[in-house]
Amino acid sequence: MKYEIKRDTTEIDWSQVNQLLKNFGLVNELPEKTKAAFEHSQEVVFLLEDEQIIGCGRALSDYVSQAAIYNIAIATEYQSMGLGTLVVETLVEAVKDCNITLYTHPDTIKWYKKLGFEQMKSGMAIFHLSHREELYQMGFF
Repeated sequence: MKYEIKRDTTEIDWSQVNQLLKNFGLVNELPEKTKAAFEHSQEVVFLLEDEQIIGCGRALSDYVSQAAIYNIAIATEYQSMGLGTLVVETLVEAVKDCNITLYTHPDTIKWYKKLGFEQMKSGMAIFHLSHREELYQMGFF
């Protein structure tokens, strides 16, 4: 398998990114909002195969002490090939001097633990009203 790792937001097909994230319930937004979220992130990773987005992720960071990882997604047909690990490890390396947090679907907690993440006892969040019901249904609370 030959794929390209892209670390910036130029020449990205945002409708593809948006659809990939929607497939996993990670966005309910229009492609323009997904584009803005990635463009305002300090670190981004896109995996492409023949100009098709097959994976992505992003991180926000102050590069001093704190970072957060968001929107990790790998197209279903490319899962279990190490590509999700590649995306996460690329982002972790970019913010390696920071404490790194993320929140994830309850079904993927074990996978993130394999990558070195530890489950916290004291995580808190305020979610936008438009997302709360879906997050409850997905088992986040």
